[in-house]
Amino acid sequence: MMEQLFPMGFLSISGGEILAGMGGVALLLLLALLVATRRTATLRAQEAADAAARASELEARLRDLARIQAETAGRVQTMAEVLAQRQSELARAVSERLDSTSHRLGESFSTAARATHDSLTRLAERLVLVEKAERSLSDLSSQVISLRQTLSNKQARGAFGQARMEAIIADGLPRASYAFQYTLSNGRRPDCAVFLPGDARPLLIDAKFPLEAVTAFREAATPEARKAAGTRLAGDMMKHVGDVAERYLLAGETQDIALIFVPSESVYADLHEHFDAVIQRAFRARVMIVSPSLLMLAIQVVQAISKDARMREQADRIRAEVTALVADVSRLRIRAGDLSKHFGMVGEDISGLLISADKIAKRGTRLEQLEFEQHPETPQQTPSAMSGETVARDQRDAAE
Repeated sequence: MMEQLFPMGFLSISGGEILAGMGGVALLLLLALLVATRRTATLRAQEAADAAARASELEARLRDLARIQAETAGRVQTMAEVLAQRQSELARAVSERLDSTSHRLGESFSTAARATHDSLTRLAERLVLVEKAERSLSDLSSQVISLRQTLSNKQARGAFGQARMEAIIADGLPRASYAFQYTLSNGRRPDCAVFLPGDARPLLIDAKFPLEAVTAFREAATPEARKAAGTRLAGDMMKHVGDVAERYLLAGETQDIALIFVPSESVYADLHEHFDAVIQRAFRARVMIVSPSLLMLAIQVVQAISKDARMREQADRIRAEVTALVADVSRLRIRAGDLSKHFGMVGEDISGLLISADKIAKRGTRLEQLEFEQHPETPQQTPSAMSGETVARDQRDAAE
C-alpha cells in the first residue's frame, strides 16, 4: 500500500494516484497537442489549397487581363487607324471649306469693294450736288439779304416796285401805248401813264407801298402790337390813297381812276383781308389797289382794246385787201380750169402712147416665142390710107 502524501481530513491522496493523474494529464496534453497539430496541418493544407485556388484564379485573371489587353491594343490600333483616317478626312474637309470660304470671302470682298466704290462715287456726286446747292443757297441768301436791304430803303423799294411794274407793262403793251415818269400839267410825275386808244387822257399808275407798316403788322407778337401796327398801316394807306387822288386825278386831263401797284400778292391779300375800310375808301376815291396779277389782267384788257381799235382803223384797208384776194382767187379758178383742159389733152396723148407700147410689147413677146402669123399679101396703100387704117386699128385695139 502506498504512503499517503497529502492527508486532508477525510481525503487522502497517494503518490500513485498523483502519478496516475499526472500521466493522464500528460496524455490529455499529448492528445490535445496531436489534435492541435492535426488541426494546424489541416488548416495549413486548407490554406495551401486556398492559396492554390487563389493562384489559379489569379492566373486566370491574368490571362483574362492579357486577353483584354490584347483586345484593347487591337481596338486602340483600330481606333488609331480610324482616327488617322478621320483626321485626314477632317483635314481635307477643313481645307476644302477654307478654300471655299476664302473664295466666297474674296468674292464678298470684291463685291463689297465695288459696292463701296459705287457708294463713294454716288456720295461724291451727291456731295457735288450738295456743294452746288450750298453755293445756290449762299447766292440766294446774298440775294435775299440784298433784297431785304433794298426793301428797307424807301427809294430802293420804290425803284424795285417800279421796275417790276415797268417789266409787266413793257411785256404787255407796245412802246407807244405807255410812258414812264410822265409829266402832268400840275408838275407831278406819276410812275407810269398808259394811253388808251381814242382817248388822250392817260391812265396813271403809282408803284409805292408802305413796307414798314406791313412788316410791323406781320411781325407783331401781341394783339396790342398787332392792333397798333394795323392802325399805322391803315393810316399810311389812307394817306397814300389821298395823295394819289389829289395829285393824279385831274379832270379832263387824266382818266377818272388811278392805280396803286402793290408788288406783292401777299401784301395785297392782307390788305383785302384785314383792311376792307381802306379798300372801300380807295374805291370811293376812284383809286384802285392792284397786285401784279391784276395789273397783268388790266394790261391784257388794254392790249385787247388797242387791238380792236387798230382793227377798226384798218377796216377799210382790210376790206380792200379781201376784195383783191377774192379777185385773185377767181383768176386762180379760171387758170386752174385751163390747166385741167391741158391735162385732159395730155391724158389722151398718154393713153395713145400706152396703147402703142402695149402693142409693141405683145409683138416683142411673139417674136421672142417665134409665133408668126401668116397674112395674105395686100396691095400697097397710100400713106394717107395707111394712116387712116392705122388710126382705125388703134381705136379698135383701144376698144378691145
